Amino acid sequence: MIRDDIKAALVAAMKGGDKAGTSTIRLIQSAIKNRDIELRTSDKAPDDDLLVTEVLQKMIKQRRESVELYRKGNREELAANEEAEIAVIERFLPAQMDEAAANAAIQAIIAETGASSMRDMGRVMALVKERHASAIEPARASALVKAALA
Repeated sequence: MIRDDIKAALVAAMKGGDKAGTSTIRLIQSAIKNRDIELRTSDKAPDDDLLVTEVLQKMIKQRRESVELYRKGNREELAANEEAEIAVIERFLPAQMDEAAANAAIQAIIAETGASSMRDMGRVMALVKERHASAIEPARASALVKAALA
């Protein structure tokens, strides 16, 4: 389980004196705990690894947006901090599909659903998320589906 890997990495970072890694892993644990609290009353709790993957992907997306804004504002040191956090977070994500495999999976779903235009994008994305949520980042999947349906 990804949670166990995160806990083990926190202990290793603390023992190794890695302050940046320790703080980032603590942020990860905090975000996961917040998501657990949100889902306490929900009857639709996803699989644990899927939940953790969603949280990690969201954290990476937020940090990439921050990097872009920091660079526009000429704050290179803050952008570097965010990129370091991205590197720590990405260690815990499951392996992502390469471009060819992702395209093949999306083409198979498009063929299965009979999607032919952008109006069908919602159905295709729902299946992509259901089947390949941990292997294809949502923003990347969206771009690939748009390209395939255009």
